[in-house]
Amino acid sequence: MENREPIIRMFGVSKQFGREFALRDITLEVKAGEFILITGASGAGKSTLMKLLYLAERASKGQIIVDGMNLARIRGGKIPRLRRRFGVIFQDFKLIPNRTVYDNVALVLEAAGEKSALVKKKVMQVLQATSVEERVGAYPPALSGGEQQRVAVARALVGEPAIILADEPTGSLDNASARAVMDCLMSYHEKGATVFVASHNMQLISSAVHSRSIALERGELTSTAKLL
Repeated sequence: MENREPIIRMFGVSKQFGREFALRDITLEVKAGEFILITGASGAGKSTLMKLLYLAERASKGQIIVDGMNLARIRGGKIPRLRRRFGVIFQDFKLIPNRTVYDNVALVLEAAGEKSALVKKKVMQVLQATSVEERVGAYPPALSGGEQQRVAVARALVGEPAIILADEPTGSLDNASARAVMDCLMSYHEKGATVFVASHNMQLISSAVHSRSIALERGELTSTAKLL
């Protein structure tokens, strides 16, 4: 890990909504292949930090470099190229309710122009890895919360992105489902991906194997600790 190049750099980054600061003066460097846990209470800025990385929001101040790209210089047409580097997992799943499990996951590859045979192969592989292959023809409303989140994880992983952003991915799950989701993320991390998990679940945080933890409080970076 020590010899890997940084994949994300943030220099004096702030984000304001009106007069309120969601993030204030964040300076952070993340090396490729790290597993980062972002901790903090609700409203601390965890979600905003992740949104800035894949340009769901733009920084009000400061510089963000992702995989060599300066986000301040990226405009509309190039945003999809940036986002292909990311797999994003949301707390509320964001699955398309009238599309099957297969279709929800395949959509990522189809949008990238992959051939149908390769799409089918990759989708089935990732559904098997996330233990939802038996639900391939089901629709999201028929799935349990744990199953929906594993489908959301599969969707994030199927494009083999360099960076995974998981925003409270276990917030609404029981312990067994939460553990299954974290196991999926850790397995993908072992293959070389950089993984961010934002959570205020201290039990989950204490049990997760990670490279470093970052603490946010009211939009400010209060600590960063590397595990031995």
